Amino acid sequence: MQVLAQTHPEPTPIPGVAHATWAGSDTGLAQLSVWRQRLEPGAATPPHQHGCDEVVLCLSGWGEVHTHGRVHRFGPESVVALPRDQVHQLFSVGAVPLEVIGIFAGTPVDTRLPDGEALELPWRS
Repeated sequence: MQVLAQTHPEPTPIPGVAHATWAGSDTGLAQLSVWRQRLEPGAATPPHQHGCDEVVLCLSGWGEVHTHGRVHRFGPESVVALPRDQVHQLFSVGAVPLEVIGIFAGTPVDTRLPDGEALELPWRS
């Protein structure tokens, strides 16, 4: 058991995306990862998929998740449930940053491009 500080997201090489890994394999977990991310207005993640289920909790701001050729808008107090291997991309679409917590049913988080090639993340997962 650990009590962990909730570190603030730090800028990453992905334009407009800041990230903090709050919990995962580095903190002794075997089946779960927790990330906090901030996407500046107009920023987006690359299109990607994970080898585990993902839940995105929206804390503030407005976002869109693009998946299967469809666009789904979400906002504060929304939850986005993404099944394993579902290709998706998150966009910050509001006037203020999109603040989210990502919860993953795996650690480290298997992240891949839409074609299945590994996506090397610029942070520990």
